[in-house]
Amino acid sequence: MKVTDALGLTDSTMLSFELLPPLKGNDASRIYRTIENLLEFNPRFINITTHRDEIEFRERPDGTIERRVVRKRPGTVAIAASIQHKYGIPVVPHIVCGGFTRSETEHVLIDLHFLGINNVLALRGDGLKGEQIFRPETDGNAHASDLVSQISNLRKGIYLDPELKNTTPLDFCIGVAGYPEKHAEAPNMESDLLFLKKKVDAGADFIVTQMFFDNKVYFDFVKKCRETGITVPVIPGIKPIALMNQLTVLPKIFSINLPTALSKALSQSRTDADARRVGTEWAIHQAKELIAARVPGLHIYTYGISDNVKEIAKAVF
Repeated sequence: MKVTDALGLTDSTMLSFELLPPLKGNDASRIYRTIENLLEFNPRFINITTHRDEIEFRERPDGTIERRVVRKRPGTVAIAASIQHKYGIPVVPHIVCGGFTRSETEHVLIDLHFLGINNVLALRGDGLKGEQIFRPETDGNAHASDLVSQISNLRKGIYLDPELKNTTPLDFCIGVAGYPEKHAEAPNMESDLLFLKKKVDAGADFIVTQMFFDNKVYFDFVKKCRETGITVPVIPGIKPIALMNQLTVLPKIFSINLPTALSKALSQSRTDADARRVGTEWAIHQAKELIAARVPGLHIYTYGISDNVKEIAKAVF
């Protein structure tokens, strides 16, 4: 089932969440436990993140430097297919520009189609660590809107090889990311909204937002989207804080703001358990207000931790 179809089946807010693929060397048991812990709340789709290769430099015994390409979380397509087959829940694997050529992207999309996966989230993704600007691969997509255009072409049966005949359209439902507090690289909110509209105009069917901790930010964002001419569903993404260091780590990594009341409560935490309790209570408050406003869905960033997510879901669904 497509995400847009699921959204159209009910007037009530639906639950979805996001998972990380297992680290290389680990099996899928932890992911399965996370999902099974949340099945009672009828999640309507599950996002699976994708991670590009990383570059590592290591010194050899002779003093020379070895450059190594490392992918720490392989298997996004495989784990996505496994989840959809095992639980019958639609999966939304992330497709990223960074680290992939357009040809590699096309091959991944063909594989997903063969596996019966018809939802994707199209993202530019991060640059390599240490690089100040994002650099696409040679013959790779430079922007998320370019990636959306490529997927939209496949929906029309347009592949990269113009000599292919009688091609099969790949009927994907395309999601994209939205940034209620603007993307870190955007000069201002107005330009960021125009970038978002470009993704929607290229064929995106729905938007999932970056995490935020002040619901007013989300409501203002949706209002601005509508004023800009963006009419697709905007699903809010929330992240329950679970560790003390997230007080400083989350704003730094994701370029977001924490409300004063939340940052004060977290700064008074003495243990991670204290911070987890504060984060869970804040997320429950957010979720209740969002559901009361009849948002289309509630997307929770779990990062593989499900006990607090279960507590939130039990309080609001």
